[in-house]
Amino acid sequence: MTTTKRPIPFVYKLLGSFLVFIGMFIISLLFGAKDTSIHDLWLALTSSHTSDEILVLRELRIPREIAAILIGAAFAVSGAIMQGVTRNPLADPGLLGLTSGANMALALAFVFIPGLKTSGIMLACFVGAALGASLVLVLGSMRNGSLSPTRIVLAGAAISAFMYAISEGVSLTFKISKDVNMWTAGGLIGTTWAQLQTIAPVIIGGVLLTIFLSNQVTILSLSDEVAVGLGQKLVQIKAILFILVVLLTGASVALVGNMAFVGLMIPHIVRPIVGTDYRYIIPFSAITGASFMLLADTLGRTINLPYETPVAAIVAMLGLPFFLFVVHRGGKALS
Repeated sequence: MTTTKRPIPFVYKLLGSFLVFIGMFIISLLFGAKDTSIHDLWLALTSSHTSDEILVLRELRIPREIAAILIGAAFAVSGAIMQGVTRNPLADPGLLGLTSGANMALALAFVFIPGLKTSGIMLACFVGAALGASLVLVLGSMRNGSLSPTRIVLAGAAISAFMYAISEGVSLTFKISKDVNMWTAGGLIGTTWAQLQTIAPVIIGGVLLTIFLSNQVTILSLSDEVAVGLGQKLVQIKAILFILVVLLTGASVALVGNMAFVGLMIPHIVRPIVGTDYRYIIPFSAITGASFMLLADTLGRTINLPYETPVAAIVAMLGLPFFLFVVHRGGKALS
């Protein structure tokens, strides 16, 4: 007599991922160049007490880890949308021109609109991300109008290199390399509550709206013909999802700078756990992406004390082998 294992309900999986997220959030607040205790964390959250440990938590570490949560969720959700809509397992905001476009726009904005505040920087990143992704999609579909995974990745690499070259050229010509590098080094150092007040509503709103549209992403991930047969308005839905990806990526780049591979890795890690339905993939990716960025930032702050390792370097060390593994598996990765 054979017995079949009953699948674990999605609610339990989501609860488990949320518990991991809470644990990772607490760990990220307790460890660093200056170790703090649970008692310090409690006082920082619930009282007006001031001490060196409490000030470190309240003014430096808590906003920094909230930023890690936001950008992890934003990049992961953006990657899931792009992989679903384009049906390209290699789709990622960093690989398809969004982050390089935002980076280029940031450099140009520093030159021609000096003194920009966070909201202006974020708007410039929105425009640049949209331009970068649009150029990649146009270049990748020039032959027969189709978007094969290989062609779109090659187009993304070409456009990204071109835009990074423009950014570097502008930075060197106008002697703003230091200012640009402070924003684009891929780190969370110096994140402030004022920056979070500007950027958090955009990311939170974008993630929630994406969850609301997750069923449309599932339908689009099958084929355009199936989507049309089910009554989907392809142009409108794809336009809305494209705008959401631009908003999520642009806000993230404005906050943390360049960050590749998060949007590629997290959806592939999530699919074996929750399946191929984007109603499950997107919220699970948001929580998993947040936990992953908390882990990466904690490693960056602790593996070489008292110095910091850029979180972008930690992500790249994990992401590049994963990318090569996905390519080797023909886009199947862990699924």
